Amino acid sequence: MQCNFYSAIAEIPATTWNDLFDSENPFVQHAFLLALEASGCVSPATGWHAQHMVLTDAGRPMAVLPLYAKNHSYGEFVFDWGWAEAYQRHGLDYYPKLLTAIPFSPVAGPRVGVRPGADTGVVFEALLSALHQLAASHEYSSWHLLFPGQRLQSALLNMREEGAFLRREAVQFHWFNHGYATFDDFLATLRSSRRKNLKRERRMVAEQGVTVERTPGAQISDAEWGGFYQCYMSTYRKRSGHAGYLNRVFFDQLRAAMPEKLMLVVARREGEIVASSLFLHDSKQLYGRYWGALQDVSCLHFEACFYQGIEFCIERGLQKFDPGTQGEHKLMRGFEPVKSASYHWIADHRFRAAIADFLSHEKRSTDRYQEQAAVFLPYKRSAD
Repeated sequence: MQCNFYSAIAEIPATTWNDLFDSENPFVQHAFLLALEASGCVSPATGWHAQHMVLTDAGRPMAVLPLYAKNHSYGEFVFDWGWAEAYQRHGLDYYPKLLTAIPFSPVAGPRVGVRPGADTGVVFEALLSALHQLAASHEYSSWHLLFPGQRLQSALLNMREEGAFLRREAVQFHWFNHGYATFDDFLATLRSSRRKNLKRERRMVAEQGVTVERTPGAQISDAEWGGFYQCYMSTYRKRSGHAGYLNRVFFDQLRAAMPEKLMLVVARREGEIVASSLFLHDSKQLYGRYWGALQDVSCLHFEACFYQGIEFCIERGLQKFDPGTQGEHKLMRGFEPVKSASYHWIADHRFRAAIADFLSHEKRSTDRYQEQAAVFLPYKRSAD
């Protein structure tokens, strides 16, 4: 098998990429990754150097892997700045490093596309061999695989090179649809005090003169789209001092290329847009991604980012809702603590051992955190 590397996703035919991934997950679609690169959000200028891999057998594409060489750790949501500092203290370079992830998107899903019927073990071995050769020839310190799906995780666990990959775990908060027919069905599963609180939060939004509506991607108006971006940019500026990792060109390309994957929540007061939240989805899962507000409205974030998403899942029969990383406040609103995973190959065996020791301690803390967080879930207990 032969492995080729491409410095732009546009150099790989969309049909080849999408056929090999064979997934409806919106974040691994060629169009999504192309929008990131074509807009300049992901580019050498922003520290993302595409090195996308295509594995072929007698000229026939067998597998594809999104891959970036990076000289920083921004936009990843798996924080390894401490590792970089440790390298620096010992006079070594942690950057550049290799990364397989969806930029700016801490969403679990497929990370390698493999031709149906191919021997996945052979394919993964070939990909990893090519990665090792690339790392050695360019002196990359490491390769990091963020938020892979279960299929790839299982393959990594079965790799012959035992101990080569270090597993890191974190906790996210996801909502699961247990066959609810209505939002009230979901509320009925909550303890009385929490049910009253959710109803009160939704009522408070209306009492402040704010209306909230959901719009499928194909029906989003130009005014709504522009309003969303203003909200997103304004909130990012307040929070981080800049307009956000993603620019208007990216969002416009996303809207044009994959409207069927989008859903927009718009909040208005006296006819003017005051807040908005953009979601992506497939036929099984909803992903809350981008939010912003021009005015401070009590409880509006919960309504626009959580409750509207839950209603959409129930309406469409979606099984799961990933609203984004962090936030214990999600617990009290029905989002359950679940594990996310990343895998790390460290070239230097000395640092590999040190990081492995760190991760073993971190895992114990993560396990305790997940267990303690579950105590605060609002659902009725069996004895209730």
